[in-house]
Amino acid sequence: MSDDVEKRFSGDAWAANADLYETIRTMPFNAGLAAGTLSAARFRHYIVQDAHYLVGFGRALGLAAAKAPDPDGIVLFARAAEEAVVVERALHEGFFRNYGIGPETFAATPLSPACDHYLSYLLATAYAEPYEVVVAALLPCFWVYREVGRDILGRAAPDNPYRAWIDTYGGEDFAAAVDRVIAATDAAAAGASPTLVARMHRAFTHATRLEWMFWDGAWREAGWPV
Repeated sequence: MSDDVEKRFSGDAWAANADLYETIRTMPFNAGLAAGTLSAARFRHYIVQDAHYLVGFGRALGLAAAKAPDPDGIVLFARAAEEAVVVERALHEGFFRNYGIGPETFAATPLSPACDHYLSYLLATAYAEPYEVVVAALLPCFWVYREVGRDILGRAAPDNPYRAWIDTYGGEDFAAAVDRVIAATDAAAAGASPTLVARMHRAFTHATRLEWMFWDGAWREAGWPV
């Protein structure tokens, strides 16, 4: 099978959501993150919710590993789960220290509406859907973060207070990890029926929308209205 055929899903999925990605790239939260002018309160809201998100995301990755059809997929997603919980949590803990957020404060902070919605979708998909749809739903969190990280890295203020975040998601180690998830998703799509591929596209688009909702919720410091 040629590389062009193997990469058809990822190329088609990204092209279909290019306008949505551009909306994410230019949204006020990410503009402030790049300029270093994002308020501490907004970033604090974001980093606490992101820490909550990564626990559920790690569970969804573990379920993807369990459903993987081959040993390489098991290892890929099991390692991704470990990195989500261990490696990225270390990034959060650095900001938690800076903001004076202790374990009790974190535990007492409920999931925001956007975080709750996103995790509910990913976990329901991971439990109920076939492997192909699961990996398509998980992919935007990797891919959108890489592209946003790269974009912000290229225009970030030199004394940016969010440099640790920017260096993590704009860095080469994260980029290589994302490439591996893209390749696994393309391989899954290559053996899927047209109907299943269409379900993968719907999952990819929905998760990309939820990426926007997560950052928008952080910008508005959104909580539950009642």
